[in-house]
Amino acid sequence: MAATSPRLGRGPTPPVFPALQRAALTTLQVNLGYRCNQACHHCHVDAGPLRTEEMTAETASLALSFALAAGVSTLDITGGAPELNGCFRPLVRAARAAGLRVIDRCNLTILEEPGQADLANFLAQEQVHVVASLPCYGPENVDIQRGKGVFEKSIRALRTLNGLGYGIHENGLTLDLVYNPLGPSLPPPQASLEATYRTALAASYGVYFNRLLTLANMPIARFRHALERDGHYADYLHLLVANHREENLANVMCRSLLSVDWRGYVYDCDFNQMLGMPAGETGAPRHLSSLLAGTLTGQPIAVGTHCFGCTAGHGSSCGGALSRA
Repeated sequence: MAATSPRLGRGPTPPVFPALQRAALTTLQVNLGYRCNQACHHCHVDAGPLRTEEMTAETASLALSFALAAGVSTLDITGGAPELNGCFRPLVRAARAAGLRVIDRCNLTILEEPGQADLANFLAQEQVHVVASLPCYGPENVDIQRGKGVFEKSIRALRTLNGLGYGIHENGLTLDLVYNPLGPSLPPPQASLEATYRTALAASYGVYFNRLLTLANMPIARFRHALERDGHYADYLHLLVANHREENLANVMCRSLLSVDWRGYVYDCDFNQMLGMPAGETGAPRHLSSLLAGTLTGQPIAVGTHCFGCTAGHGSSCGGALSRA
């Protein structure tokens, strides 16, 4: 990438992350399972073609019922590749019919998988907000991180989505792209990188999008294994702590988002889900079937050292940077 970002530095053991409490719930993020057609090096879900965990129709229905009872405005669907789950399309249809905004966390290459030829048309018909992973505007870094040939497939998928109206008009179908660094560094400023992406993708590939979301790599799962393998784990934690910004705490996603795993258990965020840290401070597993939406506001949030990944620098969340300054 042409952009530069903060680099590593050594330091003491990271301090305890500040205590957080929940605000009003606006987003239910549902993980339909860990099966994916890709196995990306940075994946905090450790997803891949051999994973078998998959949400049932009963649990998906329960998740939607909870979302409606809780009065959330957004159903954020993720995986793995969530589109591989047979529950995906019925859940999207039901959520849209109920008036919810639906986000599909899409890896783009899924559009070329067997049985998915009509996926792009389905997303457009249901007016699904597509958030698509594209960790660089050129092929080399994308293929290193996500696999050989992924960039070319991604560009074809983006052109297909553009052809349906995604990312073309400000008030049309929404297509956001996601950037995360290739290695142990923080994302550069979101606005300037977005401008670079916009120019490069339009000029070289005729591809258009609405926004670029910059995310920091979380030191968990595959990325943590790579850090430990290369002897950078302690350095990366120090980088996150050294760049912690207190003002980002007000906007971290866990204050207004609840994460649901494929079994229906709840977590304060998707990262905590992967670490097996149930929602709240008690450490006791909580299932949607026994959770009352009205009891969430004001409750403590389970935090750990990895949470500095959300507050470092410009901040990081499922909605991109938390600050622009």
